[in-house]
Amino acid sequence: MSVFSQSFSPCGRFLAAGNNYGEIAVFSLSAALSPDATDMSQKPILTFTAHEGPVFMLLSTDTHLLSAGNGEISAWSWVELTKRVGMNMHGHEFVYSWNNDNSLIVGGGDNNIHIMDMETGIFKSVLQGHTDYIHCLALKEREGEILSGGEDGAVRIWDSRTSQAVHCIEVFKYEECTRPQFGKWISCLATDSDWMLCGGGPSLSLWHLRSMSPTSVFPLAGCQRDAMFYQDMILAVGEGPHVSHCLLGGSVKAQIPCTSPSLNTLALNLSSTEHRVMTVAGSSDQIDVFTNFSYRAFSLSF
Repeated sequence: MSVFSQSFSPCGRFLAAGNNYGEIAVFSLSAALSPDATDMSQKPILTFTAHEGPVFMLLSTDTHLLSAGNGEISAWSWVELTKRVGMNMHGHEFVYSWNNDNSLIVGGGDNNIHIMDMETGIFKSVLQGHTDYIHCLALKEREGEILSGGEDGAVRIWDSRTSQAVHCIEVFKYEECTRPQFGKWISCLATDSDWMLCGGGPSLSLWHLRSMSPTSVFPLAGCQRDAMFYQDMILAVGEGPHVSHCLLGGSVKAQIPCTSPSLNTLALNLSSTEHRVMTVAGSSDQIDVFTNFSYRAFSLSF
């Protein structure tokens, strides 16, 4: 089994995880973090089949858990999840992001980005420019910009108001980033103010978006599949059984051991002080839980 995706509930008390068999498991963080927790507390309180193929992405809104498979997007009411009530929403991609104007931004296999009005379920615009399928999306909401990374090796920056690309960065063409042995695909993207983090085939690197140039390149082995900004650090996972803690200047501060031999997904639950954790999962049925980000506290079992 491989776990591809994770998302915390809006209240922060539950974690949903999706695997390569199309299943979603829901875990109670309240039970797992309790002083009275048992082995059963680390098992799902609910498991159900959401898609025929892998669950590539999970995302929580205020009321629903959105899941993306190969050919569809489904929305599951958090309130009704235990009653197995789902609402299917037709789509055809498998990565997405949420915008404050009640839009769902979707990208994937047709090389395009689609923007859906969540009130009506209608796709209202299409952003075209990538020449191969899209792996990841990120938002700069204040500027109204969407960032996308694809198999074509490009990071495109789009103006969501005009649906036009305003910049295109071909990361693999920068000598300090390129790694031809791993390819040119972009597998992870994150933004923080005027900064962008991206990696995949090319080395994980930090970019200043005003100058459109890399300021730090991180010496991590293999392809990084997920990365994010956290306080004054960068957290990254990918090939290898560890979470990398990197400093913004480019050095690797620590690599924290994990259970799975390689990792696909990293998530932070910061909405709940009581359930503040980092969870990491990959090529096994174990989801590692970190209450202190410097060591693994325990693992949930899918």
